[in-house]
Amino acid sequence: MSQFHDPAMMARYQEGPPKFVPGYADMQRMACVLLAERAPIDARVLVLGAGGGLELKVFTDSQPGWTFDGVDPSKAMLDLARQTVAAHAARVRLHEGYVDVAPAGPFDAAACLLTMHFMPPAERLRALRAIHARLKAGGAFVVMHMSIVQDDSGRERWMARDEAFAVAGGVAPEMARQRRDGIAASLPVLAPGEDEALLREAGFQDIEVFYVGGVFRGWVCRA
Repeated sequence: MSQFHDPAMMARYQEGPPKFVPGYADMQRMACVLLAERAPIDARVLVLGAGGGLELKVFTDSQPGWTFDGVDPSKAMLDLARQTVAAHAARVRLHEGYVDVAPAGPFDAAACLLTMHFMPPAERLRALRAIHARLKAGGAFVVMHMSIVQDDSGRERWMARDEAFAVAGGVAPEMARQRRDGIAASLPVLAPGEDEALLREAGFQDIEVFYVGGVFRGWVCRA
């Protein structure tokens, strides 16, 4: 994830997700709604991949009684998150590193949005187990990332659609193609069934799809 240490990328980061992720704002809002189904009004919430602060802003704006611990390996992204949630700084603690640096909890809920597709399966399972271990029994977890069919024709078809969606949203064609090529070369994207199997192996139950948008898919489950 070296791009998340690139100052030029950082400057335009917050413009990116809405251009690349169909229904991005609604997905975030729904994630918050689903966490709130089980979380109390004074919930303590863990956010993995919190750099940039976009989901933290939605969550803090929507739930004034919740407190948050956000984890991200990029100092620059965490600095951006601090700016993004400055109005709620008293309720947000940020931690530089991977999931192991997160407090032990127990947390009432957890979220991991647009992060897991950067992790190979073994690392992904380890992170999911670490999140599960930090949640109270029955605590809600929402997770969303790239997840598409893995046969050659299906993957190519959906990545072409992903590229076209970005261009339709105003991304320069050459940038959209570079992004597509980068995903193909470096991201360990799994099929939906594989993602759900990892959630089960990590100990999560009642796994439900709550979001599908192009090459992205989101689930809600409980510890």
